[in-house]
Amino acid sequence: MQNAIDRFLRYLRVERNSSDFTVKSYSEDMDAFIEYVNDLYGGRVPLPSEITTPQLRGYVSAMFEGEYSHATISRRLASLRSFFRYGLRAGWVTENPAKPLRNPRGNRKLPFFLTTEEVNSLLVAPPLLDPFGVRDRAILEVLYSSGVRVSELTGMNFGDVILKEGLVRVMGKGRKERFVLLGSFAADAIMDWYKYREALLNGELNVLGKPRTKRSLPKIAKNKPTPNDADIPVFLNKFGRRITTRSIGRMIEKYLKITGLDERTSPHTIRHTFATHLLNNGADIRSVQELLGHKSLITTQIYTHLTTANLLAIYQKAHPRANARD
Repeated sequence: MQNAIDRFLRYLRVERNSSDFTVKSYSEDMDAFIEYVNDLYGGRVPLPSEITTPQLRGYVSAMFEGEYSHATISRRLASLRSFFRYGLRAGWVTENPAKPLRNPRGNRKLPFFLTTEEVNSLLVAPPLLDPFGVRDRAILEVLYSSGVRVSELTGMNFGDVILKEGLVRVMGKGRKERFVLLGSFAADAIMDWYKYREALLNGELNVLGKPRTKRSLPKIAKNKPTPNDADIPVFLNKFGRRITTRSIGRMIEKYLKITGLDERTSPHTIRHTFATHLLNNGADIRSVQELLGHKSLITTQIYTHLTTANLLAIYQKAHPRANARD
């Protein structure tokens, strides 16, 4: 089983060109399944060909009993379907035991988002007197201006950004490229960050963003690319390396404490906010789908939850008899 899983993950990485995050998710899902069947078979891990549909139904039941979310159960089932589908191709199994299983149905929660006032409060929280505050503001502005996933933002390279045209090329899910838009605030914030970015790459700033002496210059990285190299990351950490998604999460947590905003706010909340604000202000859903990089319109439709006040305003403006007493 483990050998089969290793080959499956290698297939995802090499042939499917899946992202590291996707491969990691599949790996974790398969580890959870191995743990279950190991107990089922009394400490022995079975061969893929020994797994049956009833056993997988038992696995689903165990996840329900463990109060796993519907999203987690659905994702693990999808991983198993893909694994056994590859097993058919590789000859490990003669049928896909996960194919008959259906994802659990559940009410989709409306995404949490920030109001215009709240997101403005967050955007201006980073201090501009600190070079890394300049970087943080640029990150927040880009997240809100473009609606990109945080992984897409960390993957941005210098050559991907076309500031004059307000465009950024990003690598989305499934290694699919698309262009996203940058507003003037985000473009200006990036330009402000670029002034410090080159100094950081050259080892001229310390971890507090202050100028370094020659004696204290750090060894950032061997064969460090030049500031004009198109493949170097746009956003760097304090060591001059590509910033991580976890670092951005921690950065937002810091500013939530400063602003007093809802602790549920995450980098993905800003993506939800981007989509919601566009729709609330008249953008059509298919344009928002394109900007978000959603493969299916169904995924985008979750954002059509307009506020009551906005719905009322639209109703009063559009319905012929909404204001009959006027």
